[in-house]
Amino acid sequence: MQIFDSHAHYNDEKFEMDREETIKKVYEAGVKKLICAGYSLDSSIEAVKIANEHDNIYATAGISPNDIPVFENENVDVKDFFFEDIMNEQLKKIKQLVEKNHQIVAIGEIGLDYYWNKENKKEQKLAFINQIKLANELDLPIVIHTREAVMDTIDILKNQINVKNNGVFHCCPLNIELIREALKLGFYISFAGPITFKNSKNATEVINLVPLDKMLVETDSPYLSPEPKRGTRNDSSNIIYTIQKIAEVKNMSAEEVAQITYNNAIKIFKINVNWCISTDDVLLFLYNKVKSYLAIFLICWNQL
Repeated sequence: MQIFDSHAHYNDEKFEMDREETIKKVYEAGVKKLICAGYSLDSSIEAVKIANEHDNIYATAGISPNDIPVFENENVDVKDFFFEDIMNEQLKKIKQLVEKNHQIVAIGEIGLDYYWNKENKKEQKLAFINQIKLANELDLPIVIHTREAVMDTIDILKNQINVKNNGVFHCCPLNIELIREALKLGFYISFAGPITFKNSKNATEVINLVPLDKMLVETDSPYLSPEPKRGTRNDSSNIIYTIQKIAEVKNMSAEEVAQITYNNAIKIFKINVNWCISTDDVLLFLYNKVKSYLAIFLICWNQL
């Protein structure tokens, strides 16, 4: 079984003490590729660093709605001026980062979040739209974070700007209307741990709504650990529980779901699999070849 975790945060400080050991563990658990997602300028730089150190890891770069510049106790004109100035400078650096690093496969995570921030909706929308423009310019898909902002998210995607390469609704909220509209627009839906939660009342309905060719899986590590791992730090090895839930609902094997979602991730993120052979895979190939030749040699030697 080969698995693609389409969204994780190994750039998070929660992995600071054992990042390399964890990455090795998840690879051995069958997670052959994963995306380390940026959510701020600094985290995007760190995601790229991690991706460049591992053949099987890719990165996204972007500013999430919870990480855009925030100004308090300023009048509207001053706030608008400084927000646009600082945001434009950050996006300029994101663009430079993308142009210098082929491991970046999307702009994200970007979007709207009215759960944590309700006072800066105008700024969130502006940042979202400007980063979609950047993705279009760089010919990359986008990775969307949306929380309690369904109508505004759909309105921007349908009516305010065209998304050239579509993208992914990461850890997609289990909202029927959002998913229907996202699918109409050609987006992929990425499922994470919440579909396994015991209090997730409509998970089965939502999973059945999404066709297999538009489905991805993720962990959003170190957050949102699935059942039965809730309450612990999440990592990509736990993605199997999300895959098993989908397989159960779709009446398929976990291996089939893993392969389909793996292929979907390769497609949406435009990953050239011909150039994606990891060092571990090369060493395994060479080991098996040497072992085969040695066996042949021993047979011939015994016949002399």
